[in-house]
Amino acid sequence: MEVCYQLPVLPLDRLVPQHVLSRRGAISFSSSSSLFGAPDPRQLSQRRGAISYDSSDQTALYIRMLARLSCESTSAGSVPERRVHRLLSFQRYLHSSRLLRGIPQQIPLHLLDEDYTGQARCMLGKVGSWNFDIFLFDKLTNGNGLITLTSHLLNQYGLVELFQLDMVKLWRFLVMVQEDYHSDNPYHNAVHAADVTQAMYCYMQEPKLAKSLTSYDILLGLLAAATHDLDHPGVNQPFLIKTDHYLASLYRNTSVLESHHWKSAVGLLRETGLFSHLPPEDSLNLERDLGSLILATDISRQNDYLSRFRLHLDQDNLCLSKAGHRHFVLQMALKCADICNPCRPWALSKQWSEKVTQEFFQQGDIEKKHKLLVSPLCDRGLNTVGNIQIGFMTYVAEPLFAEWARFSDTRLSQTMLGHMGLNKASWGGLQQEQSSVSEEVEPSKASTDAEDAVARRGASTATTAGGTSSKEIPQGNRES
Repeated sequence: MEVCYQLPVLPLDRLVPQHVLSRRGAISFSSSSSLFGAPDPRQLSQRRGAISYDSSDQTALYIRMLARLSCESTSAGSVPERRVHRLLSFQRYLHSSRLLRGIPQQIPLHLLDEDYTGQARCMLGKVGSWNFDIFLFDKLTNGNGLITLTSHLLNQYGLVELFQLDMVKLWRFLVMVQEDYHSDNPYHNAVHAADVTQAMYCYMQEPKLAKSLTSYDILLGLLAAATHDLDHPGVNQPFLIKTDHYLASLYRNTSVLESHHWKSAVGLLRETGLFSHLPPEDSLNLERDLGSLILATDISRQNDYLSRFRLHLDQDNLCLSKAGHRHFVLQMALKCADICNPCRPWALSKQWSEKVTQEFFQQGDIEKKHKLLVSPLCDRGLNTVGNIQIGFMTYVAEPLFAEWARFSDTRLSQTMLGHMGLNKASWGGLQQEQSSVSEEVEPSKASTDAEDAVARRGASTATTAGGTSSKEIPQGNRES
């Protein structure tokens, strides 16, 4: 039985400029399908292998969908893999088969060893722990940590049933979100998105929020956390601006990356039709509120949000019974989740610090290669992981989390501040050790240079006496 919903079509340019739609790049839509209705079955046959089921039995539908994914993944493995070039043009898989869009490239979860899936399930039982090891969880889920974690949290809150989400559409949306994160980014990848989602869950479990947030707030918070860095290129906004990237022009050099993350998320929501069963006005409101949360993660606007948050706390006028105030607190929670790495236990925090610094240095290497001015913190010759992290904690993280602790003075807040203090001291200690080693190396180098000078002087004397030029000595003999 074919099911096709015919719902009103709203003008797409209300959210996305027309010249973006003409590109099959930053945001991908189909001009032949309804924005809020299910795709035309003929279109599915071209793009997804014509998967069509009776939607009356959701359990059977989900099982058959998984079986279909397994078969297609197996058959796809026999075809030589086409390399996908994900450049700064943000072209989405234009050189790859559209039939595989939304299908995980990894081994399906049910084919993993039961020990791994069992351990992953055990970890999900402690998903609210601040010590949650997202790196281990991602390994146990075979690189599907973001999909597994987000779907678990949505189900744990009962949001799938409450909002009547189609499981096939939800699965497809989460898979597409995960695959639109660049796995070759050291830091801004799907593991970071999963880490932020887990942190966001921890914050929403805090007493003040747990008793105030509505189901809509929770849905919005989880979706924003999962998609907040969608399609991140691994370089920052100043890089896009000084290279005259089209996204910088499109968003007028303001919140360029965050605007792209938001519109990319909207594109996937519409492509999958995850909320196509909602009234169009509700869908548009959700997309707008999702953007408001994602745009709040722009680090260049940190002081604006922090000042506003501090003013609310000074005046003690945050009223979480008001939707606007709850939304603002969600913005602050997402900002905290986005930069919470310094507040994690040292073993986790150190890994994140090394990854983000690696990404900085990679950008600096590109800038040097193309004779561009190297961005601050991106020159590996002038910076270390330690001094970058100490500066970040001092000027960015500590002021934010101090205010969050004023708002939510709980054990978690004190734990985060405690970890950050210890981590800062640890980086300081490592910096001192490196400085001591450098000071020891310098005298040794000076001594070696002096010995080399004496040797060169002696060789010069011998050459003069023997009438032979040193340039005539083979390199191998000189080394020996």
